[in-house]
Amino acid sequence: MKKLITLAITFLLLISCNNENIKQSGLVFGTSYTIQYNGKTSQSLVANIDSLFYDINKSMSTYDASSLISKINRNEAFEIDVYFATVLDRSKEIYKETEGAFDPTIGNLVNAWDFGSEGRIVALDSIKIDSLMRSVGFNKVSRDGYTIKKQNPNTYLDFNAIAKGYSVDVVSNFLEGQGIESYIVEIGGEIRAKGINKEKDKSWKVGVEMPHFDGTRSIIRAISLNNQAMATSGTYRKYKVDTNGNRYSHIIDTNTGYPSKTNLLSVSVIASNCMTADAYATAFKAMGIEKIKTFLQFHPELQVFLIYENENQELENLSLNGFPES
Repeated sequence: MKKLITLAITFLLLISCNNENIKQSGLVFGTSYTIQYNGKTSQSLVANIDSLFYDINKSMSTYDASSLISKINRNEAFEIDVYFATVLDRSKEIYKETEGAFDPTIGNLVNAWDFGSEGRIVALDSIKIDSLMRSVGFNKVSRDGYTIKKQNPNTYLDFNAIAKGYSVDVVSNFLEGQGIESYIVEIGGEIRAKGINKEKDKSWKVGVEMPHFDGTRSIIRAISLNNQAMATSGTYRKYKVDTNGNRYSHIIDTNTGYPSKTNLLSVSVIASNCMTADAYATAFKAMGIEKIKTFLQFHPELQVFLIYENENQELENLSLNGFPES
């Protein structure tokens, strides 16, 4: 998550009977967000939500040198807060369930491959990669209460693949705590919705994007969400190309330390909460189609939509575990 920026906040109050459709949008964690809910004018919660964003950023932003995670990565501090503990514990569960495909300690390799900007792959010395891989492995990180323990001081934690989804959940849970029964929360494409869009008197509708390498945007499928969350991980905007024209995703193979060569362009996951959906969307990009199919046989609670290139470089899609049609 990039340094907290909350700009251009706007509100749209649309009167509907005794309640209003309240909309808050802006920039946070280096991306955009939109929150919409049905409530009374007195329930304008911008200050509360901004405070939640600030606290999460100060806990887990690797772009903020003063955050808890940055201090832990520099071995300057090891005390964490409830946000950090919640994300670490869920990450540990998904790390084990995916046999390491989801691993928040791969951050050093992500940085080494310079996936902050697109371009052609610059060869890294294999010795350097082997050296960095010695610090990889979420099994080398544990917590005792609110104290983090690292077996290797060079282990670098990065929760970017789960923190946005978790932030969606934090805001959603806060809204529910305020007695709000109909809302949609979206941060950087990660979404959670409950109830209905009372302005339209319909279920909340969300879109799954069609992959485009030229930067254009279009929707391949529009679905309804009700008391569900959806997260999408894609490689069609963030990838590198080698000298043979092979495209490699920004998802690093946790076994090798090298970018994953994949034909999967987009993975969308529906789950009961956005933290879970976000993490699995990332893990599935590293696992590949056949492993995903096998995994989902034991996880009927997850609905998945895949978009991939076939052998003829044509786009195909696959719905698993009852992912909804448009």
